[in-house]
Amino acid sequence: MDAMDWARILTGYLVVLNLVSFAIMAADKGKAKRGTWRVPERILLGLAAVGGSPGVWLGMYVFRHKTRKRKFSLGVPVLLCLQVSVLVFLSKYL
Repeated sequence: MDAMDWARILTGYLVVLNLVSFAIMAADKGKAKRGTWRVPERILLGLAAVGGSPGVWLGMYVFRHKTRKRKFSLGVPVLLCLQVSVLVFLSKYL
């Protein structure tokens, strides 16, 4: 496989992961309103850590969910910055 194939695979992975992350944030906000079983925070942060930080971050502000929790309001943007830095590095040097 060449670099373009890897770029397409990575792009597909990130698109799907971020759509799923955004949807899970929406579902968790709905569950919070209804008082039912919730998605554990470690799952939400885990999704952000493996590349879903844009979806989680967007979900936080679209649904006004987890914005008061420091580990989300600070942690998710930090993860996003790190992930963007890695992508910039990889695109420049690979």
